[in-house]
Amino acid sequence: MWCSVLSKAGIGLAVLLDGFAVVSAQSPVRVGAERTEVYFPLLEGKQIALVVNHSSRVGQTHLVDTLLGAGMCVLRILAPEHGFRGDAPDGQRIADGVDERTGVPIVSLYGKKYKPTSEDLAGVEVVVYDIQDVGTRFYTYISTLFYVLEACGELGIPVVVLDRPNPNGHYVDGPMLIDMRLRSFVGVAPLPIVHGCTVGELARLFVGERWIGPQAPPLTVVSCENYTHQTRYEPMLPPSPNLPNLRAILLYPSLCLLEGTAISVGRGTDWPFQVIGHPDYSGPATIEFVPMPNRASRFPPLQGQRCRGFDFRALSVDSLYEQRALSLAPLLDMYCEFPDKEVFFLKNRFFDRLAGTSALRKQIEAGSSEADIRATWQADLRLFRQIRQKYLLYPDG
Repeated sequence: MWCSVLSKAGIGLAVLLDGFAVVSAQSPVRVGAERTEVYFPLLEGKQIALVVNHSSRVGQTHLVDTLLGAGMCVLRILAPEHGFRGDAPDGQRIADGVDERTGVPIVSLYGKKYKPTSEDLAGVEVVVYDIQDVGTRFYTYISTLFYVLEACGELGIPVVVLDRPNPNGHYVDGPMLIDMRLRSFVGVAPLPIVHGCTVGELARLFVGERWIGPQAPPLTVVSCENYTHQTRYEPMLPPSPNLPNLRAILLYPSLCLLEGTAISVGRGTDWPFQVIGHPDYSGPATIEFVPMPNRASRFPPLQGQRCRGFDFRALSVDSLYEQRALSLAPLLDMYCEFPDKEVFFLKNRFFDRLAGTSALRKQIEAGSSEADIRATWQADLRLFRQIRQKYLLYPDG
C-alpha cells in the first residue's frame, strides 16, 4: 500500500583526459571550462558559436567574456531554455536578440525552433557547448545538446563540449524512453529518467551510438579534473530558475513526474521542487501553500489556490544523495489520496512523455506497488548501463 508512505517520513571522437586517475577526496573539481590551456588552442583563429547560458563560467567570469578577453572571435551565441542569462521563466519562449554587453548576436534554441539551422551556423568553424546539467532525461539542456550535435554533423562543423559534473550522476534509474511516439523536447533520446552521465559523456554516447544520425560531427570533450561519479557536486549557480538549490536538484528526478499530473510541484513559491500539493488532496499533509506568479514562473499551476501536501525542505541533502534512486512514493501517495482520479493525469499525455512510456501511468492506475513497478524497469536499465559504460570518462564507483 502506498497511502501512508509519505506520512511516515564513438565515431569522430576526441577525449581530452588522462584516463581514470585516482582522485583524492580533497581535490577540488576543475570543470572543463576552466581548462583553458587545453581548449584555447582548438579555438584560436576560428569563428566560434557558443551554446551557453548563465552557468557557463570560468571561475567567476562568463565564458563569452573569457573568450573575447583572449582575443577569440565569438560569432554567435545559441541560447537554450531560460535564455542566455538563465533567468527566463519556465515555458517562456525566447526570442533572438543581441547581448547588450558584448554585442554578440543571440539565436534562440527555445523559441521558433530547437535545432540550429544552416543559416544560424553560417560562417561558424567550431561550436562550443558549456551548460550545467542536472542529469535527467527531461531536463531540456541535453535535448539542445542533441540537436546541436545533429545540426553540426550534417554540416561537418566540429563540436567542443566543456564538461561539467552531474549532481545526479551517482546512479542510473527510472523507466526508459522506449516508445519513440512519445519522443519530445523533454525526451529526445532513449535514456532512462536518470542517466548517470555528464554532458560530455552523453555527447559521446549520442555520437557513438549514432542516435543523432549517420553524420557525426568531429567531437572533442574537455573533461573535468578530480571528478568521479561518486563526487558530491553542487553547481555554483542554480542551473535554472526553479531549481534554486541542491536539495531541489536531488529531488527533481522524483518530483518532476508530478508535472504531468494535477499536482503542484511548488512552482510559484519560494520552494519549487521541494513542496507538492493540491487543493483537493485529502490525505495527511505537512504543508499548505499558495502558488503565485514570480520571476521563475509567470503562470504557475493552481495559481492563487491553497494547496495541501508535503514539505520536503527538512530532508537532508546527505539522505537524498545516499538514496541513489528516484522515489515513486510522492507520486503514488498523491494518486492514492486524490479524490477524482479521472483528472489526476493531465489529458495532454505530458505524464507519458515525461515517463517515456505509457506503462507507468497504467501501472499506477492498476494499483501496482513501487517494488512491482521498479522490477519492470530492470531489464532495460541493464542494457542501458552496458551502453553507458562504453562512453564514461570518469570512474563510476
